[in-house]
Amino acid sequence: MRRLTKEAAAIADELGGITHLRDTAGGFSPVTVQLHLISAEYKAGDPSAAIAAADALHPMRLPTIERRARYYTDKATAYAQWGRREECIGALLEAERCAAEETHARPAVKAMLNGLLVSGRTTPELRGLAARAGVLTS
Repeated sequence: MRRLTKEAAAIADELGGITHLRDTAGGFSPVTVQLHLISAEYKAGDPSAAIAAADALHPMRLPTIERRARYYTDKATAYAQWGRREECIGALLEAERCAAEETHARPAVKAMLNGLLVSGRTTPELRGLAARAGVLTS
């Protein structure tokens, strides 16, 4: 996965700028390759590498608000895997600030919020986010 991602990054660098491909939101570029690396790292079970990949990318460089929200939800997932609860909640709140409806609609976010609600201290920020996402019904 890392080798292929490096190859994709090299191709994106060679092409320069953003290459618009059919059915892609924001095109193919070094920053979108980096965004994919974040999710690939946490899916491979390496949350620290996912956070390092996220830290190497400034989310404002991403071409759409949906991709920025994805950046923060992927970062939240990595933090959750790593057991870093407060950072996870902070990243989810950032995703909500970027694209609230997008964040609230994601099943993975709802599942993560459910897990956070039952696994530790519930802060007003967490409860508010869960309520806005429709996870809390009371």
